[in-house]
Parts: sequence; C-alpha cells; structure tokens
Amino acid sequence: MAPEPISISVNSGPTIEGNLWQATDAKGVVLVHPGTAITQRFYEPFARYLVQLGFSVVTYDYRGTGRSRPASLRGFDVSMADWLDEDVGAVTRWAAERFPGLPLCAVGHSLGGHALALSGDTNSLRAAVLVASHAGVTATIRGTAERLRVWLVMRVLAPLLCRVLGYMPGRRLGLGEDLPRNVMLQWSRWTTLPRYFFDDPAMDAAARMARVRIPLLVLGFDDDPWANPHAIGMLVAPLANAPVERRQVAPHSAGLRAIGHMGFFRKHAAERLWPQVGTWLLEQVGAADARRAKQ
Repeated sequence: MAPEPISISVNSGPTIEGNLWQATDAKGVVLVHPGTAITQRFYEPFARYLVQLGFSVVTYDYRGTGRSRPASLRGFDVSMADWLDEDVGAVTRWAAERFPGLPLCAVGHSLGGHALALSGDTNSLRAAVLVASHAGVTATIRGTAERLRVWLVMRVLAPLLCRVLGYMPGRRLGLGEDLPRNVMLQWSRWTTLPRYFFDDPAMDAAARMARVRIPLLVLGFDDDPWANPHAIGMLVAPLANAPVERRQVAPHSAGLRAIGHMGFFRKHAAERLWPQVGTWLLEQVGAADARRAKQ
C-alpha cells in the first residue's frame, strides 16, 4: 500500500508535508496528529491498520520536523502554539475539503491530543481519540530520575542549546527529532508552570476546551511516567461539554511487557491495543449514521 504524498499550505507560508492513505469505499477519514519530536513515519503501521478497517488516513509532519523541515532550522519561526493552532487546523480543513462526503475523525498522540482539545476545528470532527496526552508539568512526572532528567533538559539544556545553535538538537541528544527554537522554548516554559499551558494567558486553554462537544476517547497507560492519571486528569478536566470516555490500561492486562508513552503505536501493540481505538472509531461513525437515518 503506497500512500499519496500531499502538501498543505499554512497561511501562505511553509507547507505541511504528509501522506494520504486511501481506503477503498472508505467509511470515513482519520487524521493522525503526531506527538512532539515524532515524525509521521512512526505512525505508518497504525495508519495501515486503520485503512484495513475501511478508513482513509492522513499522516503528516508539523512544520520544522520530518518532511516539513526546511534546509536549516536556524531562524525558522514557528512555535508550539502555531502547531496547535495553525498546523492542526490546516490539516483538518484540507481533509474536509478533500472528502466532503465522509465523516472526519482524529487520533492525537501526546501533543496531538492537546491540539484536539484546543483547536477551533475539532467540532467539525465526528469523534477523536487522545493517546497518552497530558498536562506536561515537570513536577507531575513519576519517578525521581525521570523527573530530574526532564528538568535538566527543559531548564538547562534547552535554553542553552537554543541560544547557541538556534534550534534544539534533539537527534543528537536522543530526544527524537530536532525542534525549531521557539517550539522548544515555549514547551520548556510551559513545563515550569503549575498548570502547564493553562497558566499561559495567551493560550486561553480552558475556555477553548470548554467549547469542544464531540465524543472523545482518552487512553492512558500505567507505565507511562509522563501521561500518568493525574497529569491526564489535569488536561481533560476543562473538557466539560464533551462526552469523555477515559480508559487506563495496565500492560499486563493487555498481555504486554510495557507500553509507556510511545508503545501504543508500535507494532507489538497492534493485536492487543489498536482494536480498542479502531472499534471505537467504527462505533462513532456507525452511531452517527444511524442517528441520521432516523431523522
């Protein structure tokens, strides 16, 4: 199955590069919003799984990462808020225009789930899934060693390296992809706030989340030190007007040795975990179709 390369414009600036995975006689379209410093290639096996269920799927890279990365990140002006506000909205509107007769759904991993909770375009979706999405406050991280590691990266290395190099060299540090300077610095600042971006007046996060009204499935995993139940609860609490279903999964109950923050999308989780999301999305599309048929 070869995907169709796509380019999506954002405010007449640099384009978002992605892939369209087309299903025959698609029941709907699923947008996959990536986590921070993770490229769309990581989500390809999951996209192929969704295609087998009858969904067409859009994967993509935020501006400044993966195939959406310019020749140099030095001076590349994009922030994490731009990803949340502009990139995700642009992808959603592109899909709605490309597939006007099909229901749109979305799966957001970590930061991608933040975007679904915040985006003004989320209510145009039929339903969405948040996987390992949480309020990324350093103080809530489980485990002293991991909390200290994140503190060192966010408080010391990130400001220093962004100042010296003009970007965050994540690859060299084993932190995933390199990141644009303003993405890393804004993320770093949010982690120091008691309530993450809820304490950033420019985000108006709580009010924006209160406008979301679509069904949401929220997945967390017991061995994820970052997206632990408390941190997930901080993120989803303002979603007061959306039907939210939370599921907390223990690795042993799923027959897996570990899941963590990244494991849901790895191939070894396909048989045990992916059907939870695939079945739920099919149910949401089917339920909405049934409601329309009765009208």
